[in-house]
Amino acid sequence: MNTGIRYVSLGLLAVVSLYTGLWAYFAPSGWYANFPGPGLKWLPQLGPYNEHLVKDAGSMFLALACLTVIALRQVRNTRLVQTTGAVWLVFNVLHFSYHVRHLDMYGMRDQVLNVVSLALLMLLSAVLLVPVSVSASARSEREGDER
Repeated sequence: MNTGIRYVSLGLLAVVSLYTGLWAYFAPSGWYANFPGPGLKWLPQLGPYNEHLVKDAGSMFLALACLTVIALRQVRNTRLVQTTGAVWLVFNVLHFSYHVRHLDMYGMRDQVLNVVSLALLMLLSAVLLVPVSVSASARSEREGDER
């Protein structure tokens, strides 16, 4: 895998976490009533509004955003990027597994969008676990720098 794929994966995860986290934390009732946006409303079917729980979710997404932006700025640091990917993957696998067991409360369009969007987030997370392939020229360049 090359660093471009890391940039894209980390960038998309950062956008998702900032979008969700900022909205949930700073406008919790609006987030609860209108997430994920553009006319879709996925949360009210899951139970009654709880400001504390919503703000906790927002805080968690902002913490993930912080980690993700740090990894994005150090995209060549394999250990940091893989750790970030592992953290996201744990969250996304558990999040996905909950939602696929509770799709019956949605119409077909929202069921498909839930599964597709959550599966894509798992994929973006898993991609970060793949080490960057180092080309021969980059390797020889690096070896030259170390001398």
